[in-house]
Amino acid sequence: MDEKDLKSMIENILADMTEDKKSDTTAIADANLVKSDPTNGSTVTDDVLEDITKIDLKKQFLQDNPHDRNGYLKIKSFTPARLGMGRVGTRYKTASVLRFRADHAAAQDAVFSDVDPQLPKDMGFLETQTTCTSKDEFLTRPDYGRKFSDETADKIKQSVTPNPKIQMVVGDGLSSAAIEANVKEIIPAIQQGLKVYGLSFETKDVIFVKYARVGAEDQIGELTGADVVCMLVGERPGLVTANSMSAYIAYKPTIGMPEANRTVVSNIHDGGLPAVEAGAYIAELLDKMVRLKKSGIDLKTAENAGA
Repeated sequence: MDEKDLKSMIENILADMTEDKKSDTTAIADANLVKSDPTNGSTVTDDVLEDITKIDLKKQFLQDNPHDRNGYLKIKSFTPARLGMGRVGTRYKTASVLRFRADHAAAQDAVFSDVDPQLPKDMGFLETQTTCTSKDEFLTRPDYGRKFSDETADKIKQSVTPNPKIQMVVGDGLSSAAIEANVKEIIPAIQQGLKVYGLSFETKDVIFVKYARVGAEDQIGELTGADVVCMLVGERPGLVTANSMSAYIAYKPTIGMPEANRTVVSNIHDGGLPAVEAGAYIAELLDKMVRLKKSGIDLKTAENAGA
Protein backbone atom coordinates (compact mmCIF):
# COMPACT_ATOMS: atom_id res chain seq x y z
CA MET A 1 0.00 0.00 0.00
CA ASP A 2 1.56 3.31 -1.09
CA GLU A 3 1.29 6.64 0.70
CA LYS A 4 -1.62 7.82 -1.47
CA ASP A 5 -3.71 4.74 -0.70
CA LEU A 6 -2.92 5.00 3.02
CA LYS A 7 -3.99 8.66 3.06
CA SER A 8 -7.24 7.77 1.28
CA MET A 9 -8.03 5.00 3.79
CA ILE A 10 -7.46 7.33 6.74
CA GLU A 11 -9.75 9.95 5.19
CA ASN A 12 -12.47 7.34 4.74
CA ILE A 13 -12.16 6.20 8.37
CA LEU A 14 -12.38 9.78 9.64
CA ALA A 15 -15.43 10.39 7.44
CA ASP A 16 -17.15 7.30 8.91
CA MET A 17 -16.37 8.45 12.44
CA THR A 18 -17.88 11.86 11.70
CA GLU A 19 -21.07 10.24 10.42
CA ASP A 20 -21.29 8.10 13.58
CA LYS A 21 -21.06 11.19 15.74
CA LYS A 22 -23.86 12.86 13.74
CA SER A 23 -26.02 9.76 14.20
CA ASP A 24 -25.39 9.75 17.94
CA THR A 25 -26.40 13.42 18.18
CA THR A 26 -29.62 12.71 16.29
CA ALA A 27 -30.41 9.75 18.56
CA ILE A 28 -29.90 11.85 21.67
CA ALA A 29 -32.20 14.48 20.25
CA ASP A 30 -34.85 11.79 19.84
CA ALA A 31 -34.47 11.06 23.56
CA ASN A 32 -35.37 14.67 24.36
CA LEU A 33 -31.98 15.25 25.90
CA VAL A 34 -31.10 18.18 23.64
CA LYS A 35 -33.02 21.21 22.49
CA SER A 36 -33.06 23.11 19.21
CA ASP A 37 -32.02 26.75 19.10
CA PRO A 38 -34.81 28.50 17.15
CA THR A 39 -32.56 31.48 16.32
CA ASN A 40 -30.22 29.63 14.02
CA GLY A 41 -31.63 26.11 13.71
CA SER A 42 -28.60 24.56 15.38
CA THR A 43 -28.76 21.95 18.14
CA VAL A 44 -27.35 22.81 21.58
CA THR A 45 -27.21 20.95 24.89
CA ASP A 46 -28.21 22.31 28.28
CA ASP A 47 -25.72 22.48 31.12
CA VAL A 48 -28.12 20.39 33.23
CA LEU A 49 -29.92 17.57 31.46
CA GLU A 50 -33.39 16.39 32.39
CA ASP A 51 -33.40 13.59 34.95
CA ILE A 52 -34.43 10.67 32.77
CA THR A 53 -35.39 8.59 35.83
CA LYS A 54 -38.28 10.99 36.54
CA ILE A 55 -40.10 9.87 33.40
CA ASP A 56 -43.08 7.65 34.27
CA LEU A 57 -42.48 4.32 32.54
CA LYS A 58 -46.22 3.66 32.60
CA LYS A 59 -46.73 6.65 30.31
CA GLN A 60 -43.57 6.59 28.20
CA PHE A 61 -44.38 5.11 24.79
CA LEU A 62 -41.70 5.04 22.10
CA GLN A 63 -43.16 2.50 19.69
CA ASP A 64 -43.33 3.86 16.13
CA ASN A 65 -46.57 3.47 14.16
CA PRO A 66 -48.44 1.26 16.70
CA HIS A 67 -51.50 -0.61 15.49
CA ASP A 68 -53.49 0.30 18.64
CA ARG A 69 -51.80 3.11 20.55
CA ASN A 70 -54.60 3.57 23.11
CA GLY A 71 -54.79 -0.15 23.79
CA TYR A 72 -51.03 -0.32 24.28
CA LEU A 73 -51.11 2.64 26.68
CA LYS A 74 -53.90 0.98 28.64
CA ILE A 75 -51.74 -2.13 29.10
CA LYS A 76 -48.78 0.02 30.17
CA SER A 77 -50.88 1.81 32.78
CA PHE A 78 -51.01 -1.40 34.83
CA THR A 79 -47.27 -2.06 35.01
CA PRO A 80 -43.92 -0.23 35.05
CA ALA A 81 -42.47 -3.00 32.84
CA ARG A 82 -40.54 -1.75 29.82
CA LEU A 83 -43.22 -2.18 27.18
CA GLY A 84 -43.46 -0.26 23.92
CA MET A 85 -39.88 1.00 24.07
CA GLY A 86 -39.44 0.77 20.30
CA ARG A 87 -36.37 -0.02 18.21
CA VAL A 88 -34.10 1.56 15.65
CA GLY A 89 -33.22 -1.30 13.38
CA THR A 90 -32.12 -4.13 15.66
CA ARG A 91 -31.29 -1.82 18.57
CA TYR A 92 -33.24 -0.21 21.37
CA LYS A 93 -33.80 3.53 21.14
CA THR A 94 -31.34 5.78 22.93
CA ALA A 95 -33.92 6.87 25.50
CA SER A 96 -34.55 3.23 26.47
CA VAL A 97 -30.85 2.43 26.79
CA LEU A 98 -30.12 5.52 28.87
CA ARG A 99 -33.05 4.84 31.20
CA PHE A 100 -31.95 1.22 31.66
CA ARG A 101 -28.41 2.32 32.53
CA ALA A 102 -29.70 5.01 34.91
CA ASP A 103 -31.97 2.56 36.75
CA HIS A 104 -29.17 0.01 36.96
CA ALA A 105 -26.84 2.64 38.40
CA ALA A 106 -29.46 3.63 40.99
CA ALA A 107 -29.83 0.00 42.03
CA GLN A 108 -26.07 -0.36 42.47
CA ASP A 109 -25.87 2.86 44.46
CA ALA A 110 -28.65 1.66 46.77
CA VAL A 111 -26.76 -1.56 47.53
CA PHE A 112 -23.26 -0.15 47.93
CA SER A 113 -24.02 3.08 49.78
CA ASP A 114 -24.78 3.48 53.48
CA VAL A 115 -27.78 5.12 55.11
CA ASP A 116 -27.06 8.75 55.90
CA PRO A 117 -25.54 8.55 59.42
CA GLN A 118 -27.56 11.60 60.41
CA LEU A 119 -30.89 9.83 59.80
CA PRO A 120 -30.94 7.52 62.87
CA LYS A 121 -29.66 10.41 64.99
CA ASP A 122 -32.41 12.74 63.80
CA MET A 123 -35.02 10.04 64.41
CA GLY A 124 -33.68 9.28 67.88
CA PHE A 125 -33.05 5.57 67.18
CA LEU A 126 -30.69 3.34 69.13
CA GLU A 127 -27.75 2.79 66.74
CA THR A 128 -26.25 -0.69 66.47
CA GLN A 129 -24.28 -2.78 63.99
CA THR A 130 -24.11 -6.49 63.26
CA THR A 131 -20.82 -8.37 63.30
CA CYS A 132 -20.12 -7.21 59.73
CA THR A 133 -17.23 -4.77 59.60
CA SER A 134 -17.66 -3.48 56.05
CA LYS A 135 -20.10 -3.36 53.15
CA ASP A 136 -18.08 -6.00 51.27
CA GLU A 137 -18.28 -8.36 54.24
CA PHE A 138 -21.99 -7.69 54.57
CA LEU A 139 -22.58 -8.66 50.93
CA THR A 140 -20.38 -11.76 50.97
CA ARG A 141 -21.19 -13.09 54.46
CA PRO A 142 -24.96 -12.93 55.05
CA ASP A 143 -24.53 -14.91 58.28
CA TYR A 144 -22.56 -12.04 59.82
CA GLY A 145 -25.52 -9.74 59.16
CA ARG A 146 -27.82 -11.88 61.32
CA LYS A 147 -25.98 -11.60 64.64
CA PHE A 148 -24.50 -9.12 67.08
CA SER A 149 -21.32 -9.07 69.10
CA ASP A 150 -21.59 -9.60 72.87
CA GLU A 151 -20.89 -5.90 73.38
CA THR A 152 -23.71 -4.83 71.06
CA ALA A 153 -26.06 -7.40 72.57
CA ASP A 154 -25.44 -5.90 76.02
CA LYS A 155 -26.04 -2.42 74.62
CA ILE A 156 -29.44 -3.49 73.28
CA LYS A 157 -30.49 -5.14 76.55
CA GLN A 158 -29.47 -2.14 78.61
CA SER A 159 -30.86 0.57 76.32
CA VAL A 160 -34.37 -0.46 75.27
CA THR A 161 -37.47 -1.07 77.37
CA PRO A 162 -37.48 -4.78 78.34
CA ASN A 163 -40.32 -7.16 77.42
CA PRO A 164 -42.26 -4.73 75.22
CA LYS A 165 -45.41 -5.68 73.39
CA ILE A 166 -43.87 -4.37 70.18
CA GLN A 167 -40.20 -3.92 69.31
CA MET A 168 -39.51 -1.88 66.18
CA VAL A 169 -36.28 -2.38 64.22
CA VAL A 170 -34.96 -0.49 61.18
CA GLY A 171 -32.26 -2.24 59.14
CA ASP A 172 -30.43 -0.89 56.10
CA GLY A 173 -30.52 -4.28 54.37
CA LEU A 174 -29.78 -4.22 50.66
CA SER A 175 -31.07 -0.73 49.94
CA SER A 176 -30.01 2.33 51.91
CA ALA A 177 -32.16 4.41 49.53
CA ALA A 178 -35.31 2.56 50.64
CA ILE A 179 -34.74 3.45 54.28
CA GLU A 180 -34.02 7.09 53.53
CA ALA A 181 -37.09 7.34 51.29
CA ASN A 182 -39.64 5.72 53.62
CA VAL A 183 -38.70 5.50 57.28
CA LYS A 184 -39.48 9.12 58.23
CA GLU A 185 -43.08 8.62 57.13
CA ILE A 186 -43.74 5.04 58.12
CA ILE A 187 -42.60 5.17 61.76
CA PRO A 188 -45.07 7.97 62.70
CA ALA A 189 -47.78 6.21 60.66
CA ILE A 190 -47.32 2.97 62.61
CA GLN A 191 -47.35 4.86 65.92
CA GLN A 192 -50.54 6.67 64.95
CA GLY A 193 -52.19 3.45 63.79
CA LEU A 194 -51.32 1.61 67.00
CA LYS A 195 -53.12 4.22 69.11
CA VAL A 196 -56.41 2.88 67.74
CA TYR A 197 -55.61 -0.51 69.30
CA GLY A 198 -54.26 0.83 72.58
CA LEU A 199 -50.68 -0.10 71.69
CA SER A 200 -47.55 2.00 71.37
CA PHE A 201 -43.77 2.13 71.25
CA GLU A 202 -41.29 4.90 71.95
CA THR A 203 -39.09 6.18 69.13
CA LYS A 204 -36.08 5.98 71.45
CA ASP A 205 -36.64 2.22 71.68
CA VAL A 206 -36.47 1.74 67.89
CA ILE A 207 -33.26 -0.12 67.07
CA PHE A 208 -31.36 0.92 63.94
CA VAL A 209 -29.13 -1.87 62.63
CA LYS A 210 -26.31 -1.20 60.18
CA TYR A 211 -25.38 -4.09 57.86
CA ALA A 212 -28.64 -5.84 58.73
CA ARG A 213 -30.11 -9.05 57.38
CA VAL A 214 -33.68 -10.03 58.25
CA GLY A 215 -32.49 -12.71 60.68
CA ALA A 216 -31.06 -10.02 62.98
CA GLU A 217 -34.58 -9.51 64.34
CA ASP A 218 -34.48 -13.03 65.78
CA GLN A 219 -31.63 -12.25 68.16
CA ILE A 220 -33.26 -8.91 68.99
CA GLY A 221 -36.40 -10.82 69.93
CA GLU A 222 -34.43 -12.95 72.37
CA LEU A 223 -32.50 -9.97 73.77
CA THR A 224 -35.55 -7.76 74.38
CA GLY A 225 -38.16 -10.38 75.25
CA ALA A 226 -40.63 -8.63 72.94
CA ASP A 227 -43.96 -10.19 72.08
CA VAL A 228 -43.72 -9.00 68.47
CA VAL A 229 -40.69 -7.76 66.54
CA CYS A 230 -41.25 -5.70 63.39
CA MET A 231 -38.21 -5.09 61.20
CA LEU A 232 -38.31 -2.49 58.43
CA VAL A 233 -35.55 -3.30 55.96
CA GLY A 234 -34.37 -2.15 52.54
CA GLU A 235 -35.06 -4.75 49.88
CA ARG A 236 -32.76 -5.83 47.05
CA PRO A 237 -33.34 -3.10 44.42
CA GLY A 238 -34.44 -3.82 40.88
CA LEU A 239 -34.77 -1.82 37.68
CA VAL A 240 -38.24 -0.51 38.57
CA THR A 241 -37.23 1.14 41.86
CA ALA A 242 -34.33 1.24 44.28
CA ASN A 243 -36.58 2.55 47.09
CA SER A 244 -38.56 -0.58 47.97
CA MET A 245 -38.74 -1.46 51.67
CA SER A 246 -40.38 -4.40 53.43
CA ALA A 247 -41.59 -5.15 56.93
CA TYR A 248 -40.74 -8.57 58.39
CA ILE A 249 -42.86 -9.22 61.47
CA ALA A 250 -42.69 -12.18 63.85
CA TYR A 251 -44.30 -13.22 67.13
CA LYS A 252 -41.61 -13.99 69.73
CA PRO A 253 -38.88 -14.66 67.15
CA THR A 254 -35.97 -16.86 68.14
CA ILE A 255 -32.66 -17.67 66.47
CA GLY A 256 -33.10 -20.51 64.00
CA MET A 257 -36.88 -20.31 63.80
CA PRO A 258 -38.60 -21.33 60.51
CA GLU A 259 -38.99 -18.55 57.95
CA ALA A 260 -42.67 -19.52 57.69
CA ASN A 261 -43.16 -17.86 61.07
CA ARG A 262 -42.66 -14.40 59.56
CA THR A 263 -45.34 -12.18 58.10
CA VAL A 264 -44.09 -9.92 55.31
CA VAL A 265 -45.41 -6.63 53.95
CA SER A 266 -43.44 -5.87 50.79
CA ASN A 267 -43.15 -3.25 48.03
CA ILE A 268 -43.34 -0.26 50.35
CA HIS A 269 -42.48 2.70 48.12
CA ASP A 270 -44.17 5.55 46.25
CA GLY A 271 -44.93 3.40 43.22
CA GLY A 272 -46.21 0.46 45.26
CA LEU A 273 -47.66 0.58 48.77
CA PRO A 274 -47.04 4.14 50.02
CA ALA A 275 -45.32 4.42 53.40
CA VAL A 276 -48.29 6.02 55.19
CA GLU A 277 -50.72 3.33 53.96
CA ALA A 278 -48.22 0.61 54.82
CA GLY A 279 -47.90 2.04 58.32
CA ALA A 280 -51.65 1.74 58.94
CA TYR A 281 -51.70 -1.83 57.62
CA ILE A 282 -48.67 -2.85 59.68
CA ALA A 283 -50.30 -1.42 62.83
CA GLU A 284 -53.33 -3.64 62.17
CA LEU A 285 -51.08 -6.70 61.77
CA LEU A 286 -49.19 -5.90 64.96
CA ASP A 287 -52.45 -5.76 66.89
CA LYS A 288 -53.54 -9.14 65.49
CA MET A 289 -50.25 -10.76 66.42
CA VAL A 290 -50.35 -9.43 69.96
CA ARG A 291 -53.93 -10.65 70.42
CA LEU A 292 -53.62 -14.01 68.66
CA LYS A 293 -50.02 -14.70 69.69
CA LYS A 294 -49.21 -15.88 66.17
CA SER A 295 -47.43 -14.75 63.00
CA GLY A 296 -46.63 -16.12 59.55
CA ILE A 297 -48.54 -19.20 58.45
CA ASP A 298 -50.00 -19.69 61.95
CA LEU A 299 -51.53 -16.20 61.82
CA LYS A 300 -52.98 -16.82 58.37
CA THR A 301 -54.48 -20.12 59.56
CA ALA A 302 -56.04 -18.41 62.57
CA GLU A 303 -57.51 -15.65 60.37
CA ASN A 304 -58.99 -18.18 57.97
CA ALA A 305 -60.53 -20.02 60.93
CA GLY A 306 -62.23 -16.79 61.98
CA ALA A 307 -60.26 -16.27 65.16
